[in-house]
Amino acid sequence: MDTRFKQARFATWMGIILNILLTILKGVVGWISGSRALIADAAHSASDVAGSFAVLMGLRTAQKPPDEEHPYGHGKAENIASFIVAILLIVVGIEIAISSSQVFFGETPSSPATIALVAIGISLVAKELMFQYKFRLAKKIDSSALLAEAWHHRSDALSSVAAFIGVGGAIIGDKFDFPILVYLDPVAGIAVSLLVIKVGYSLAKESSLIMMEQVLQSEKTSPYFKTAEALPGVERVDELLARTHGHYVVIDIKIGVDPQITVEEGHLISKEVKKTLLEKHQEIKKVFVHVNPYNPE
Repeated sequence: MDTRFKQARFATWMGIILNILLTILKGVVGWISGSRALIADAAHSASDVAGSFAVLMGLRTAQKPPDEEHPYGHGKAENIASFIVAILLIVVGIEIAISSSQVFFGETPSSPATIALVAIGISLVAKELMFQYKFRLAKKIDSSALLAEAWHHRSDALSSVAAFIGVGGAIIGDKFDFPILVYLDPVAGIAVSLLVIKVGYSLAKESSLIMMEQVLQSEKTSPYFKTAEALPGVERVDELLARTHGHYVVIDIKIGVDPQITVEEGHLISKEVKKTLLEKHQEIKKVFVHVNPYNPE
């Protein structure tokens, strides 16, 4: 088991344990205090648990080596996990919006108990700390699945901010006899849902682009061009296509060589191109080289 997977798995399990505890805390306190925003926040934390298990499965599959059916490896399993997390976020966001909006269609809102603010405060601090930890680790090990999970934590933290404002406003409105402020709690629940849906959409869009094998832009492939063109025997790089495959990059490159050399000499040049690209750019895991006869025209 490689270090990258161990780090990602440990971080994911930390998130699962934290989210289970926060779901219980916010769900119970939300029910006791009568806070719609806090109950919506609890549902968001519960979706984090399901998303984390999807990430675990994606990470486990992604570390498998290439085989006959998957010659490019299993790197995209992380992106599939990211997409699942994104869909969960969107579904939970819609459910939160529906639940919170019911108060405007006949139900009379009530002011939540002050204990709801304590639970929201604990959740806010815990989720922001977890976001910072996972975000930094995801960037370090280049894990799209862990990055998606980090943003899931951040969306939960943001939803806690909205819930805190809503619950606090509702409590103030009840205490100082401003009935209109009581509606801040369900309004905060709707605000939470919009935040969650937005984050889910962004993650789904990013993951789908990778799964569709969108090639990297020229500014990102420029170092690969320079590495190949600097090698002896390479007259010109005719074409270089690079695409992400999960947390690593796959390269398809066409090089122009002296048409007068032997097939074996051309083969050796192509092997050196592959070897050098793999050694100098750690993110590259697969290189396919095609040799063309060099024609200046």
